[in-house]
Amino acid sequence: MWRDIVWLLLSTLKRTFRRRVNWLLFFGLPVAGILISTLMYGGSGQNVLRIGIVNEDSGQRIAADTVQMVKGLNHIKVVQVSESGLRSELAAGSLDTGIILGSGYSQSIRGGSPDHITIQSVKGASVTAYVKAMLNQYIDNVSSISRIAGKDSGKFEQLYAAFQSAEFKLTASTVPDTSSTKRMSYQSIGFLIMFMMNSAVGLSEIILLNRENRTYFRILSSPISSRTYVISNILVNLCVMLAQIVVAVFFLTYVFKLSAGIRVESLLVILGLFSLVSVGISLVVIAFSKNSASAGALQNFIVTPTCLLSGCFIPLEIMPNAVRRIADFLPQNWVLESIEKLQTGAALTSVWFNMVLLLAFAVLFFLVASYKFGRNNDTRNFV
Repeated sequence: MWRDIVWLLLSTLKRTFRRRVNWLLFFGLPVAGILISTLMYGGSGQNVLRIGIVNEDSGQRIAADTVQMVKGLNHIKVVQVSESGLRSELAAGSLDTGIILGSGYSQSIRGGSPDHITIQSVKGASVTAYVKAMLNQYIDNVSSISRIAGKDSGKFEQLYAAFQSAEFKLTASTVPDTSSTKRMSYQSIGFLIMFMMNSAVGLSEIILLNRENRTYFRILSSPISSRTYVISNILVNLCVMLAQIVVAVFFLTYVFKLSAGIRVESLLVILGLFSLVSVGISLVVIAFSKNSASAGALQNFIVTPTCLLSGCFIPLEIMPNAVRRIADFLPQNWVLESIEKLQTGAALTSVWFNMVLLLAFAVLFFLVASYKFGRNNDTRNFV
């Protein structure tokens, strides 16, 4: 029996990969998915904020120091413009936000009641929040000095000079932002899941194609049984998908230099379990299909919508609660959830429940497919 299985496995693999297009479909598309994810999230890193400053309180020390403070912020590019130039550049998108220090700004600070300062932006609070927070902190400090000094100019100058040349400094250390890299790898795995499911159905569809061209019945006329034939197809499926996983992880890690945020061994285990689920789903599709055309239609009805609802294409956290509840019944969601947990530093043993669920999904699909095959009592019988 096992010799027949190995012969059928090698024969099927040889016929499948004799066509060069299959190399592209099985291994090129997962790599293309990684490239698409890189393009989608590659520009989501830290950008420079472009700020235009209009200083109508020129000649005043406090106003000049405020401009210098803004220039010293990280990831900020400051240009000094006129008020009309600021409006036009904001409208054109050349600047992200603008700060107007009106005439009397320094005097209002000196009086302890900050005024004559305006922040303008066409991009909303997502752009102005950082600058506004830093300005408020700086202005509050100077205003506090003004209130303490009162009308004593000498005392104010002394306190203000001490504030500007304070011995204590804030030291900032930059750590690498891995969120975008993890998001790219997460999305790449989402695409890989879809391609694995499509590949599994495509390989299981060989059973239908061989039946349609009568090859299946010629095989059964030999000592090879239908059970042996189906087992060999399952092993072909697993071999191809495991190779897909290895190729995709290799390109993700060593070619595109994207860290998934988890150990490669853990990633291979999770995806390896899902390969069993994919084979089970593919057998269910074949069991309920009368020909290759109906199998293709059923594949499109199952694979793409369930991948969409599971978060393979769109992050699940932005979907409605109703969709999230549906995702709990889909195996793709448990794969992605496992990867998310592992990316937070959790050990592989902490996602044991997810792995048990994946095995349960695989067993369920295999049982459904076996039952349906066994109920076929005509010439479409496979098992």
